[in-house]
Amino acid sequence: MFAEKMVELGNRRSTIREIFEFGNKRAAEVGRENIFDFSLGNPNVPAPKTVGDAIVRMVREEDAAALHGYTSAQGDAAVRARIAESINRAHGTHFTGDNLYMTVGAAASLCVCFKALAEEGDEFIAFAPYFPEYRVFAEGAGARFLAVPADAESFQINFAALEERLTPRTRAVIVNSPNNPSGAVYSEETILRLTKLLKEKSQEYGRPIYLISDEPYREIAFDSVKVPYLTKYYDNTFVCYSYSKSLSLPGERIGYVVVPDEMEGAKEAYAAVCGAGRVLGYVCAPALFQRVASECAGQTSDLAVYQRNRDLLYNALIEMGYSCVKPEGAFYLFPRSLEPDAVSFCERAKGLDLLLVPGDDFDCPGHVRIAYCVKTEMIERSLPAFRKLAEMYR
Repeated sequence: MFAEKMVELGNRRSTIREIFEFGNKRAAEVGRENIFDFSLGNPNVPAPKTVGDAIVRMVREEDAAALHGYTSAQGDAAVRARIAESINRAHGTHFTGDNLYMTVGAAASLCVCFKALAEEGDEFIAFAPYFPEYRVFAEGAGARFLAVPADAESFQINFAALEERLTPRTRAVIVNSPNNPSGAVYSEETILRLTKLLKEKSQEYGRPIYLISDEPYREIAFDSVKVPYLTKYYDNTFVCYSYSKSLSLPGERIGYVVVPDEMEGAKEAYAAVCGAGRVLGYVCAPALFQRVASECAGQTSDLAVYQRNRDLLYNALIEMGYSCVKPEGAFYLFPRSLEPDAVSFCERAKGLDLLLVPGDDFDCPGHVRIAYCVKTEMIERSLPAFRKLAEMYR
């Protein structure tokens, strides 16, 4: 009667959401202050004051019909031009508003790109660990999804495994740096090696392999680490961006896709993005927050909080005997679980009201994700529970 796959997806929440809802139930039973919920990547740092000021000024002073009405399907022209200018200032690029398509957050950006590219038999590749919805988005566009196993020693790219998976059916490779869930930032050396390989394979196969760069965590990088801007390394790159993390606006669902002029068939690519937005119903992103994003582009929340949280939690866990690659960005730790079965490990942690996400969901068994985008005080209160959990395995 209904599409079986859609019923299945609708009836089965992600593990992350299941753990989050478990935390809400436990909080009602024992008090929120007694739950150490590291499940959800929901920024806890307030949006910059300029965001609130812009919203208040616009609502009070600007014409309501224009402020809340439809924009062009691909986004307001003035908004796109201002955001393009901010990207150019940050990265030395030369985009115009005509290179941007405004979207309902990074999820919409990704879905639009997958739909714009996918034809029957095409394959999309991502590097484990990866955001689980990549598979849902790619398969929803009618493509096949392939994962490259993780290099768990560094969480850079496992190139030997990548080369085994590249074929003439490969349509695009997805890059997420800084990475959810590992916090890794792909080095310039890694990006140069990746783009060289994709150029060679594109020439060999007689059609381009595209890069889809998923960048909601771009600004959250620590210790002066450089996050390469991929259009400067590879022409056939779609950039998918969201203001969810940089401006702490996850619930407002505002982002964009960049289609560079240098891309092979750039005009057709942009038309395909517009067509995909039309098919998926992702036209005319929220008008008010298009305006807010353009006025606040280039600003960020107080992202230094995340580095303080990282240092506090990482140093404490290492001292307790946990093993973890030190994250260079985003707001996640991805340590090894203290037993091979990360699901079992997370269930044991639940008994201490310590809510962690097993790495199996990110196609990286034996690890757990800890989202430290929480109040620093909660991290401090959680440390005895982490220590007690470690002692259970001694």
